[in-house]
Amino acid sequence: MAWLLLAFMSAALLGCYDTLKKVALKDNAVIPVLFFNTLFSSLIFMPLILLSGTTNILDNSLFHVGSGGWDMHKYILLKAVLVLSSWILGYFAMKNLPLTIVGPINATRPVMVLVGALLIFGERLNGWQWAGVLTAILSYFLLRKSGKKEGIDFHHNKWIYMTIGAAVLGALSGLYDKFLMAPADQGGVGLDRMMVQSWFTIYQCVMMAFLLMVMWWPKHRSTTPFHWSWAIIGVSIFLSAADFMYFYSLSIPDAMISVVSMVRRGSVIVSFMFGVVLFHEKNLRAKAFDLALMLLGLLFLFIGSK
Repeated sequence: MAWLLLAFMSAALLGCYDTLKKVALKDNAVIPVLFFNTLFSSLIFMPLILLSGTTNILDNSLFHVGSGGWDMHKYILLKAVLVLSSWILGYFAMKNLPLTIVGPINATRPVMVLVGALLIFGERLNGWQWAGVLTAILSYFLLRKSGKKEGIDFHHNKWIYMTIGAAVLGALSGLYDKFLMAPADQGGVGLDRMMVQSWFTIYQCVMMAFLLMVMWWPKHRSTTPFHWSWAIIGVSIFLSAADFMYFYSLSIPDAMISVVSMVRRGSVIVSFMFGVVLFHEKNLRAKAFDLALMLLGLLFLFIGSK
């Protein structure tokens, strides 16, 4: 299953992306960091758009970017709004919470995707999938207990709510991706995967430039200053590579969004390890148990989705 291998590769890259994002946000302003992330990602894809539109160099290659009018771009613009909203919430949360708290909460996204598939697409959960959902919910409540030992109250901490909001929007984006990639005869839009990834990145950059000039530059550049970090470029590279693998996976006809989403959340293993080694985060034994329980839930979901 090539699509499953691509999903695993995407997960490993996502773990590195989350770690570099934590490094880039350390004592830094969120809005400028996110703007530069979208800018450098756009610079990666802009040459591919130009070469695809003006030459035949990329024809029949994995990097060819399809073209289309507003009837297609309107769907991509909505994708950009969903992802950017999730990122804004997630970046603020990542800056203010331990990586070993944020990662496991983000790992609940596959559960949300399954519930979304249940409600939106009329899918039904089998016994293994229900076991996965309930195990993931249990791990979330145990994670709350672990967080309290570090003074993090899940009920009254705005960063926790932002993390959850980012996860919900990310899950909606995942369901929407399947709709975008699915052929028209299967109820989808049938968009070119490179067209989606390239243009939603550019739309995000334009929106972040607006937010930078309106929200951060007038008032907050003096109170929350920005400083350059080379990790910012790393964030863009690893994210672009991870999303390339993800969209390529979804473009394969037999790919299952529920399984791809589960596998991608395996990135929490990589980010958790970096949280231990680089950031020396606390209360690791309890968090490791919570994480193991979460991964067990994902395994149940995987088994039930085969």
